[in-house]
Formats: sequence, structure tokens, C-alpha cells
Amino acid sequence: MGANKRVEDTRREPAKFFSAFANRTAQAAGRASTFALAAAVVIVWAVSGPIFGFSDTWQLVINTGTTIVTFLMVFLIQNSQNRDSAAIQVKLDELIRVGSARNSLVGIEHLTDDELEDLRKRCESRAKAEKAGRDNVKGAGRKGRRAIPRAAD
Repeated sequence: MGANKRVEDTRREPAKFFSAFANRTAQAAGRASTFALAAAVVIVWAVSGPIFGFSDTWQLVINTGTTIVTFLMVFLIQNSQNRDSAAIQVKLDELIRVGSARNSLVGIEHLTDDELEDLRKRCESRAKAEKAGRDNVKGAGRKGRRAIPRAAD
């Protein structure tokens, strides 16, 4: 049993490392200082244009650099976003399960786009019907309150 646990822990280590790395990188990418650093790199590159005669190599440096950074960031940010979405989904499912919402909504993230759109339309229709029902009850209540003094006369 102990050997199996060690093998399982060894398999999880790279995943834990990547998740932690992706999360830290995504957080760092969203900071103002990171944007300022990227803007400074572009400014230095642009200012150095005349020094290098606006050569093909000069252009290739910025093109290659931005392509590599963009390519890697897409995967890191997507990983972070996937984990955040999964965590939010679990929290919402738990709120639905313990709350007064319908348990049939748990797991709807696995439906197709068309099925989700159909469900959204049905929920909107139900919400409009409930609002109309509440408005009718309020209107009837006002009419009833106005009728009480007349009935007392």
C-alpha cells in the first residue's frame, strides 16, 4: 500500500508544480508592473530601430519574442482559467445541492450549446411568469386594501 501511495504522489508532483507555476504566472501577467515591463521592452525595441537600420533581424527579434511569449502564455492562462472554472462550478453545484434551487441544474455545464440555450430560455420564461404572478398578487392586495374601508362603511 505504501509503495502505491509513493507512486501516486510522484505522478501528482509534476501536475502540482505545473498548476502552481501556471497560477503564479497568470497572476503575474495581470499586474500593472508586468504591462509596464512589456511596454518598456517594446519602447526599447522601437528606439533601437535606427541603430540597427530597421533591419529584418531587428524586426525578427520582436516578432519571435512576442510569438513565443504569447504561445506559452495561452497555455498557462488557460490552465489557470480551467482550474478556476472547475472550482466555481463545484461551489455552485454545492450551493444548488444544499439550497432551494432545483438539483437538476447540477452538471448542466456538460450540456451542448443548444441544450444550454434551450434551458436558459425556459428559465427566463419561468422567471417572467413568476414576476407576473408576484405583480398580480401585489395588485390584488392593493385592491383588497382599498376595498376594506368601503366594506366597513
